Amino acid sequence: MDPFLRYARARLGDIIALIRTMVECESPSDNAEAVNRFVDLVSTELSGIARIKTFAGGRFGRHLRCEFILPGKANSGNLLVLGHSDTVYPLGSLKTMPFRHFRGRLWGPGVLDMKGGIACFIFATRLLRELDLPVARRVVLLLNSDEEVGSQSSRPLIEREARRSAAVLVLEPGTGLEGKLKTARKGVGTYTVRVRGKASHAGVDFFAGASAIVELARQISKIASFTQLKRGVTVNPGFVRGGTRANVVADEAYVEVDIRAPRWEDARRLDKKFYSLAPFDKRCAIEVSGGLNRPPMERSLGISRLFRLAVRLAHEMGVEIEESMSGGGSDGNFTAALGVPTLDGLGAVGEGAHSPEEHLVCNRLADRTALLAKLIQAV
Repeated sequence: MDPFLRYARARLGDIIALIRTMVECESPSDNAEAVNRFVDLVSTELSGIARIKTFAGGRFGRHLRCEFILPGKANSGNLLVLGHSDTVYPLGSLKTMPFRHFRGRLWGPGVLDMKGGIACFIFATRLLRELDLPVARRVVLLLNSDEEVGSQSSRPLIEREARRSAAVLVLEPGTGLEGKLKTARKGVGTYTVRVRGKASHAGVDFFAGASAIVELARQISKIASFTQLKRGVTVNPGFVRGGTRANVVADEAYVEVDIRAPRWEDARRLDKKFYSLAPFDKRCAIEVSGGLNRPPMERSLGISRLFRLAVRLAHEMGVEIEESMSGGGSDGNFTAALGVPTLDGLGAVGEGAHSPEEHLVCNRLADRTALLAKLIQAV
């Protein structure tokens, strides 16, 4: 058996125990104190095998940087590994979705996205240390506290570390039960389109008013037409609000729109369309704000080479790896947009992320751990 895989399989019980500890340390994005407890947990776990530094996250928890102490001279630059400490589940979710180890799967808030992946990476570094396998690059793990809410406070830190790095590995879960790696991701953005009309009494003075709601309805129809499924571009008017009472012609209404674009050119085209919106009813005014908040992760030559390396290393263990594009964004979008080769989806394998059914598959933890260790040594 491949020595990397043999080590990981022998430590499977320990990996699962660490995942349980992490899951039971809840860390929702909106609770800085809870996230900081998780940061302290990981810092303690890595004591003695990594140099730890934390950074303020503003109203969010602290960001964690870990530079690992591994065999070898590490004189060939940095390898950045990205993860996040925050989850989408509110504090107390363990009461309704407790950690469970059942029928070969682990269940619980954040178990797949992404505490399972963090645990696998920690054991990958232990594998390299215990087997005394030399690593050519300085390995830096960056766990940010606000990924699930847009990475606003951590993006400068992520980009600064990426510019120092030869490659980036991202611990987001793989795609589907096949655990496909992610070599492309759509860019993600949000626009707010606000209409200002003129209020009037709907019964007494109907024609004196200019309905912001009617105008917005027409704008929403136009906005929805921006979707181009053949190009993978989706535009979703997802939240609408307007008016005050049924008997008042509405003087204000707005819509929040989610956009997904696989290529920069698509994102730029959408931006131009949004900011070119004009009122159908000239008595109304339109205000547009927002834009792209995660750039597209386009499959580059560097990403392709990283993926082919992962395929070869996985094959050594008898594991077949495929690739995928994701409609969701990650912090890998930021690093890939800088031109740094980025391989995403290297975390745990499972289903149901961001739902009460979130879980991972136990029998994929060992090969994921081994693959991460192999990549760290080979990149």
